[in-house]
Amino acid sequence: MSLKPLLPGALSDRGQQMTLGVMGGGQLGRMFVQAAQAMGYFTAVLDPDPASPAGLVAHFHIETPYDDEQGLAQLMQRCDAITTEFENVPAPALITLGAHRPVAPSANCVAVAQDRIQEKAHFVQCGPISGVYPAPYAAIETSELLAAVPADLLPGIIKTARLGYDGKGQIRVKNREELAAAWEQLGRVPCVLEKLMPLQSECSVIVARGADGQVVAFPVQKNTHRDGILALTEVYEGAVPADLAARAQASTVAIANHLNYVGVLCVEYFVVDNGQGGSDLIVNEMAPRPHNSGHYTQNACDMSQFEAQVRTLAGLPLPVPRQHSPAIMVNLLGDLWFNPNGVRSAASEQPVSPPWAQVLALPGTHLHLYGKLSARPGRKMGHLNITGDSVVQVRETASKVLALLGLPALD
Repeated sequence: MSLKPLLPGALSDRGQQMTLGVMGGGQLGRMFVQAAQAMGYFTAVLDPDPASPAGLVAHFHIETPYDDEQGLAQLMQRCDAITTEFENVPAPALITLGAHRPVAPSANCVAVAQDRIQEKAHFVQCGPISGVYPAPYAAIETSELLAAVPADLLPGIIKTARLGYDGKGQIRVKNREELAAAWEQLGRVPCVLEKLMPLQSECSVIVARGADGQVVAFPVQKNTHRDGILALTEVYEGAVPADLAARAQASTVAIANHLNYVGVLCVEYFVVDNGQGGSDLIVNEMAPRPHNSGHYTQNACDMSQFEAQVRTLAGLPLPVPRQHSPAIMVNLLGDLWFNPNGVRSAASEQPVSPPWAQVLALPGTHLHLYGKLSARPGRKMGHLNITGDSVVQVRETASKVLALLGLPALD
């Protein structure tokens, strides 16, 4: 990737306005496009959905499949550099793009994140540097490997090696019989079995790494998941113990450096009981893109994760991000539109907009909706960032917001 900066507002070598492209038109692409436009760039999105959230706000929307040769050619013609907003973009498409334009993250980095077996092997390689390892695991790709699974990995969780997200493609198993049945249920595709660990909490770290090797880290985020989907992120002093936070940041930097990664990277961790009355850290998985848990940066930091994504792609300087306000992020799923006042409506009823006027009357509330045309249960429709002068104030406001939306209270 070229180290020559692509300056906002400048003309490219092709005599066109400097344009940044993104593979994928979802909400992460939309927020990248908005950040790029705020800095003065033109933007282009490749996504087959004519109503994709990012495509609706970009200067150019190329409506083709991700592996369409003509679509890729159009994207290269339009853009000076290209990124991705989700990890399941076909790696060959990124290889094609990378042969002609700067692409960040690279196809190789995305390919590692697409495959849990490769991903965990990478984490193991980084362990001696960071001191943080994945949970004990075994790869299951054949019947022979299934039969050879060590007994001490059970009970565990079997996960598909590819295409699993938000809790999908995962089954908990207690013994060998359940493991064999689960592998059959998952279609006998390549999987990993992870040992179940004594989970205390979950956290994540977002770093941005430039082509020159400079890395900056955002504060560590404490995450709460429900039904496998992120529900809340809390980011303030004390949300994650300081020693674990420092180890998580160092581990994430090591993972990015070992991949020679360029772009924004999120790594998720489990905080587990170490059996001695304390806590330890286990690396879970990584996302080669901005992440739900980093949305708070839009209102609580002087540089958002999406601006960092623009800076890494364009080769701009990367100052260390500064969090200026305690923050809580609430994920807004489509269930809320069928859940007025916390009471689920009949399936035949039309969706009803949540009480945004009441929510936005509370100080420090920042609503981000993704421009999706229809709500449905489980669909990510937006998020709400809550900021304030103190942790007490932010938690009090968040408690009121959750009550208004009919969501579970803070722990």
